[in-house]
Amino acid sequence: MEKLSYKLDVFEGPLDLLLHLIEKNKLNIYDILISELLDQYMEQIDLMQQQDLDIAGEFLAMASRLIQIKSAMLLPKYEEAEEMRRELSGQLIEYRKCKRVAAMLSGRISFDSFCREPAKIKADMKYKRVHEAQYLIPAYLAAVGRGKAKIPPPKDAFSGIVARRIVSVSSKIYGVIRKLRDGKSRPYSEMFDDAQDKSELVATFLAILELIKGKRLRVEGDGEDCKLKLIIGGEDQWTEEN
Repeated sequence: MEKLSYKLDVFEGPLDLLLHLIEKNKLNIYDILISELLDQYMEQIDLMQQQDLDIAGEFLAMASRLIQIKSAMLLPKYEEAEEMRRELSGQLIEYRKCKRVAAMLSGRISFDSFCREPAKIKADMKYKRVHEAQYLIPAYLAAVGRGKAKIPPPKDAFSGIVARRIVSVSSKIYGVIRKLRDGKSRPYSEMFDDAQDKSELVATFLAILELIKGKRLRVEGDGEDCKLKLIIGGEDQWTEEN
C-alpha cells in the first residue's frame, strides 16, 4: 500500500515543522533545547487537531521521539539522550541543506520543460593540438629511444659473456702446486705462462688467492716482481684433501 503524505499548512513533514520552530525562535540547531522545542511542537499538534486535520503518523512519531529524548535527559546519566539529540540535529541540518538546494533549483527547472536524452556521439580520437617543430623533434627522438630500449638485444651481444670457456679453479690450484713442488721460489708471472685465454688467467689468479688464504703459499717481495714459494707440506696437504 502506498504511503500517504499530508501537507499541513506550510509544513510538509515533522522535520519541516521542527525547522520552522527553530528558525522562528532563533534556536541553535547544533544544540537544540529539547524541552522548549517539545512544548511548541505539541502546541502546533494541538492546533492541527482543533482544525480537524488528519495528522500523519510521522508527526506523532516525532512527538514520541522528542518525549523520549526529554525523559532520558532527566536521568543522572544521559549520554544516550545526548546521542539522540545529536542525531536529530544532524537530520535537521541535512534537511535544511536539501530544502535550500530545492529552493535554488525550483527557479531553474520546470515540469513544463522537456529535456532530450543525451545522444551517443562517436568519440573523435584525432589529435588536434598544434606544436612547434623545435618541440616535436626532441619528443620524437625520445620516443624512438624508448622503443628501442624495449627491443631485446641480439644474440651477438652475449657472445663475449656466455661463449667463454669454463675453467675449473681446482685444476689450476693443482697446476700451481705442481710448478712449485720443488720447493724453490718462482716469479708470480710465471704461474700464467701456460694460460691460453682470459678464463685460464682468471682461474689461475683465483687459485693463487685460495692457496695464500689456506696458508699453502708464501709471497716474497712486492709488486709484479714478487715470488711465490710453496710452504713445506703444502703439496702433500692439498693432495690428501683432494
